[in-house]
Amino acid sequence: MNIKPLRCLLGAAALVAASTAAAAWPEKPITMVVPFPAGSGTDSVGRIFAREMTSRLGQQVIVENKPGGNGTIAAQQVARSKPDGYTILISTNTPLSAAPWLQKSVPYDVLKDFTPIARGGNLPFILVANMKQTFNSVQELVQQAKASPGKLTYASGNSTGIVAGATLSHAAGIETLHVPYKGTPQALTDLIGGQVDYMFTDLTSGMPFVQSKKIKALAVSTAKPSTLLPELPSMEAAGIDNFDINSWNGFLGPADTDEEAVTTLNKTINEIVSDAKVKQELARLGFDAFSGTQQEFAAFVRDQYELWGKLIKDAGIQVQ
Repeated sequence: MNIKPLRCLLGAAALVAASTAAAAWPEKPITMVVPFPAGSGTDSVGRIFAREMTSRLGQQVIVENKPGGNGTIAAQQVARSKPDGYTILISTNTPLSAAPWLQKSVPYDVLKDFTPIARGGNLPFILVANMKQTFNSVQELVQQAKASPGKLTYASGNSTGIVAGATLSHAAGIETLHVPYKGTPQALTDLIGGQVDYMFTDLTSGMPFVQSKKIKALAVSTAKPSTLLPELPSMEAAGIDNFDINSWNGFLGPADTDEEAVTTLNKTINEIVSDAKVKQELARLGFDAFSGTQQEFAAFVRDQYELWGKLIKDAGIQVQ
């Protein structure tokens, strides 16, 4: 028997096995599921993250838009996907913090069916109105609403818009009509056209229309002023107490997502938000980018789930 060829074959097999075992994640393209339409704030931000992740991970990150159902369609798809890290959700508070409280049921358990990976940052919201309206401030909007109960209409393209609009009506003691849309781009189109009077929208989607004077901005949706838009008053400064609503952004996989994938993705996302050029690019979209540990984001998701339940209950929003 010729021992030498056998040894060579065994050696080659060992090298192949070692190479396979040492292969680093990821080994194939990653799908990033976006729960909103193309052109929305989350979509715009997600595409920048996808581009940067592709560059850093050496595998293409494909953006897939799955709008509808307050983000629950996209969230369900990710929750039911294989937990290998190759399907991830770029989420906001809409499908994970608000939808479970706005809808009678959602097809997943927020706290059990996902693996939080990393925070992406915040997407501040602004209160905007169509140019045909005579009011130019929050207080003038409130005065007009009180003078004509039930006449003013506000649009929403996501749960933040729903909750912010209802919270304003509740806090100011005004009666208004809510007009829901499938996504922010559609809501903004009708706002510009004058079919609705005002809405809360994310900076990314709304600011280009504010800058082109197609709509007007009245305030930011937070209690404190925004560093991204220091010229706009906060809701508190505009006379609405205890109003502090923001949209968060982060990345999640299905439950029990592969630990190596989670670690690699968390490290990569932290690198992206620490890149000065990328952070500036995101800021131009109105996105405040920052991250942290996987454990910090997991705790944040739990806290936001409880907070939004309280916001929705306090605003008296009816479950759909």
